[in-house]
Amino acid sequence: MQWDGAVAVAAFSHGVAVLAFGALAVLLLRPAWRQRPHARAMGGAAAITAAWAGWAMAAAAAASSAPVLLDLQGVADALRSASWLALLMQLSSAGWRLLAGAMLLPAAALAVALQPAASPLLHAGLPLASSVMGMLLVEHLYRSAPQNTRWGIKFACLGIGALFAFDFYLYSDAMLLRHVNPDIWAARGIVNALSAPLLAMAMARGPVWTPGLRLSRQIMFHSAALLGAAMYLIAMAVSAWYLRYIGGAWGALMQLACLCGAAMLLAAVLFSGAMRARLKLFIGKHFYQGRYDYREEWQRFTRALADDAGGLSERAIQAMAGLVESPAGMLWLRREDDLFRPATRWNMPLPDADERADSPLCRLLAVRGWVVDLPEWRRQPGRYEGLPPPAWSAGVWLIVPLMLDRSLFGFICLALPRTALQLNWEVRDVLKIAGSQAASYLAHRASADSLAVARQFESFNRMSTFIVHDLKNLVSQLSLLLVNAEKHKANPAFQDDMLETLSHSLGKMKHLLLKLRRDDAPDAAAPLQLDQLLMRVVQLHAGSEPRPSLELRSAGLTVMANARRLERVIGHLIQNAIEATPRAGQVAVRMYENDGAAVIELSDTGHGMSEQFVRERLFQPFVSTKAAGMGIGVFESREYLREIGGQLQVASAPSQGTTFRVTLPLHKESEHGQE
Repeated sequence: MQWDGAVAVAAFSHGVAVLAFGALAVLLLRPAWRQRPHARAMGGAAAITAAWAGWAMAAAAAASSAPVLLDLQGVADALRSASWLALLMQLSSAGWRLLAGAMLLPAAALAVALQPAASPLLHAGLPLASSVMGMLLVEHLYRSAPQNTRWGIKFACLGIGALFAFDFYLYSDAMLLRHVNPDIWAARGIVNALSAPLLAMAMARGPVWTPGLRLSRQIMFHSAALLGAAMYLIAMAVSAWYLRYIGGAWGALMQLACLCGAAMLLAAVLFSGAMRARLKLFIGKHFYQGRYDYREEWQRFTRALADDAGGLSERAIQAMAGLVESPAGMLWLRREDDLFRPATRWNMPLPDADERADSPLCRLLAVRGWVVDLPEWRRQPGRYEGLPPPAWSAGVWLIVPLMLDRSLFGFICLALPRTALQLNWEVRDVLKIAGSQAASYLAHRASADSLAVARQFESFNRMSTFIVHDLKNLVSQLSLLLVNAEKHKANPAFQDDMLETLSHSLGKMKHLLLKLRRDDAPDAAAPLQLDQLLMRVVQLHAGSEPRPSLELRSAGLTVMANARRLERVIGHLIQNAIEATPRAGQVAVRMYENDGAAVIELSDTGHGMSEQFVRERLFQPFVSTKAAGMGIGVFESREYLREIGGQLQVASAPSQGTTFRVTLPLHKESEHGQE
């Protein structure tokens, strides 16, 4: 890589860096500052940076007489980057394994720097990777610090981050242009010098650093897999090259066969569940104190159970099996007869068996809360009260209880894991907690299913209640007709009214029977002439005493409603008025238009209702003042009127009568050609 540029500018820039970092090193290594946390480590990094800047200044000044100094500038760069990366790892309280891993990039850069003839991409790419790692560590250091301690470390993060950020800029440009820009390199020293005051201010504040660097297990797993695959590919390439080199005429054939076979072997290993399980177990055992990343595992487990898709039972088995790398399992649930029976399987056949709630296995699960280890049970039956394991448990490794409200809701049986796993207290506790979580989800789903069934019965019962209520109204109407027939049977007009009423009642009964025989869709609304409907309803009650009167103050009013349902609403209100009014009283029906709405008033001079009854009980279902009443007629009427945009109001007083006021929005048909 060629180095050129203004010698004086580069020497001056790096000379400023020598002074800045030299002064910082002297300050931090003084006895008064040396006792502060990490002062020695930062002082050492500052001293190395001052030496690096001095090397760069000397190389720039002697570029023509001693070009070897300029050629070996990469060595000084690698040592400087390694010192600051080591400082960041120490500030994060990382272990020696992570520290050794962080030093791999600077070590590789140092090795390349000792080979001036190496590719320019390597000369720029490895320092670039070191700068990226440094910026990531700075971000982690600041983000992981508690909120109340960031005040003390922010200047240190800014200072160290500036060092790596400028390196990123310098080497990114060098990778694009295949040589280092002399102007950017010349400014590097003075830009680095600006970080020294920030570091001094940070140490003066006496910062409290983050307690430790924590890399997620997923990152470690993927990094280890990537590193292993890279090493394997390198070895594969070297082997193929060697076969081609010594193979002569057969070299090309042997090389292609080796490459293809090795690639297929790598793919098989990467897709092997057993290999992934072994790698996870190795990382958890050698890099972490606990086996599980509880945050990651709990998020994965909860997402699996909370998925809206079907198959909750199978997903519960899979989520539980994932905690111990088991490839198969089955779920047993408690039924209504207090027997536990297999409900769902995953990669495992379901046995034709059941377990009583008081069986030895269920007692161990429910009373002791054990995660039953079947191989241990067979080896040491004394730990299990000398009882034999269940006959159906062949091929089962673990039985995990699903506890809900301190009772056994079910249990999950798991097959042997893909890799050898030590079943210690940590694994058992995680399985118990996961079992309780799975039991709550399964119980919630079972409750939801039961509630759905109960709602279906409720809907059927509600429909039956309304149908029985309609039958009651028809019976009441026919009873009144029979009572009046004794008095008016010789009147031809009464006979005509009676026949029409009987025909209408028969039609309504047939309609109710039809609704019982099939599940009708909701009645559709259509434009409806109110005056015709009111005349028909009043005419049907012409044989009653008192006979209702009709007054149409406005004609041609049209509303959107279902004719049968609105007729039932008006007919029920008229029937109630007739039943509540003495024969000598009056029942009047009036219709008029008011503020763009149709108003139907039904007034009677009956016994009336108190204000408290109207307010608290009139519109409550199953509440009635009549001996044979069901108490749902007014409730159903109000609900349907609300459904079509109307409303039902009532005014009543004891011994003075009642007035029901039905208000319905008018339907206006749009003219042709208008919207």
